[in-house]
Amino acid sequence: MDRMMMPDKLRIVSNAARSFSERELAPIAAEIDRDARFPWEVVDKMGPLGYFGIQAPPAMGGSGLDTAAYITIVEELSRVCAAIGLCVSVHNSVCLYPLLAFGTKRQMERWAPPLARGEQIGAFCLTEPNAGSDAAGIEATAVRDGNDYIVNANKVFVTNGGVADTCLIFVRTDVSAGPRGISVLVAQRGMKGFVVGDLEDLAGMRANPVSSIRLYDCRIPVENLIGGEGRGLAVGLAALDAGRIGIAAQSVGIARAALEASVAYARQRRQFGKPIARHQTVEALIADMATRVDAARLLTRRAADLRDSGMPCTTEAAMAKLFASETATFVADGAVQIHGGYGYSRAYPVERYYRDARVTRIYEGTSEVHRMVIGRNVIQQGGS
Repeated sequence: MDRMMMPDKLRIVSNAARSFSERELAPIAAEIDRDARFPWEVVDKMGPLGYFGIQAPPAMGGSGLDTAAYITIVEELSRVCAAIGLCVSVHNSVCLYPLLAFGTKRQMERWAPPLARGEQIGAFCLTEPNAGSDAAGIEATAVRDGNDYIVNANKVFVTNGGVADTCLIFVRTDVSAGPRGISVLVAQRGMKGFVVGDLEDLAGMRANPVSSIRLYDCRIPVENLIGGEGRGLAVGLAALDAGRIGIAAQSVGIARAALEASVAYARQRRQFGKPIARHQTVEALIADMATRVDAARLLTRRAADLRDSGMPCTTEAAMAKLFASETATFVADGAVQIHGGYGYSRAYPVERYYRDARVTRIYEGTSEVHRMVIGRNVIQQGGS
């Protein structure tokens, strides 16, 4: 949504997030990508701004804002540094939100405030070496032993994993019950048997410390169970609806950055005696890029509005994430093409946008999974 079309409150949120991103993240974005460094010096400033508790109630230390504000902040952060936009999206949507939505009063009071204030970083630990798109295929186990579960798990590609303090771990509490035997436990750094693996050396999102999280005979109290035994997939799917809207917003942010860089370059780069922006082929490509960015933003806004209205939004969240992630890839690729050889050089930021954009079609559900979700839901609804 164009900022001129935003409600006043949302415009204030957008302007603040954009100003912060350009002031604090823009000067270091290339460096932290190159060095794969998590910028604690910036992240520590984000807590007091409420970026780690965007939708958490003020009583829990949060900002008490809505999904529209959440996607606005994620988009603005991601436009400058997608890795930090990813950190904020995952923390808010698939760690803090499930605690608030499914946790008991005591659980919320215990874990939500430090997360919402940014004193702790959250993570969502679902993916395993043999269970990615098939969430029901997880092999992690939690065996009841008195007032504890003894947990063994190997979770991989955990966003925020290298810095996470509070992790939602998906485990099997009943190995004979299939999908109904999956539950969610809160595990925290420092527990005996909680091991953070090596950081992944990824192509993009390099400033986010993605790692494995392994639990070896880790004793987790029964009181750390979220939503009750066997409710793991319900918790996970609800969290992923929120997470997919966040990743859609992140994708829009990346696409915007790539489009803006392309327009600026096309205006000043001259070939055949005139700026390349005046060449019809470049003009047509920019038109397609801009149209897809606006369409992706509107799909993301629709999903957010449905969620804020308390309406089902699984299909719409999947549509937003699918289209926005593929838009980010298309626009970033177009940006590299417009820049020519320079677009393939680290001297220009579009090379980073290209690497960052590509993974958005994989995490929080692959494009193939989203097409399956959308197709099944549309067919069940009769196509309307």
